[in-house]
Amino acid sequence: MENKDRNLYRLDELSDYKIASNYSDVRGWKIVDADNRTIGTIDNLWVNKDMQRVVYLDVNVDKGLIDDSRNEVHDAIASDRNEFIYKDGDSHIIIPIGSVSINKDTKIVMANSIGYNTFRSTSRYNTQHNFDRNYERRVMKSYYPENNSGVDTDDDTFYNRREFDNH
Repeated sequence: MENKDRNLYRLDELSDYKIASNYSDVRGWKIVDADNRTIGTIDNLWVNKDMQRVVYLDVNVDKGLIDDSRNEVHDAIASDRNEFIYKDGDSHIIIPIGSVSINKDTKIVMANSIGYNTFRSTSRYNTQHNFDRNYERRVMKSYYPENNSGVDTDDDTFYNRREFDNH
């Protein structure tokens, strides 16, 4: 992201930010889909500084999910004329914080309504390059194709959706 337009930061970039005491620090926890299939491990949290809240989980995708999907995803993306090609290191996805349930006892995060195949076909990014609003839009359309209202905004109203509610 360009610095002038940047509104999201990794939690570990913000030395003056801490997770509120009533929330779990889920970094390092496993994330699964609704059928308990492993999606990956939560690597970080993306914070909207202006809104002062976490909006995304940054997930390092499980190698099995990547290996299972590489050719299929390339074909799907090529046919969509999206011109997006995976490069080495494109192993992270973002998941809106309101799309998961957190089990503090088992230290597992569950994506409630997003299935394994959707995660397989969702475009990934490289943590060395961050991502932009266009990537956020693609992800939201992948996860919630039936609910695209508000995805075309460029300001923080983009996050005024149930998918970003922290419960």
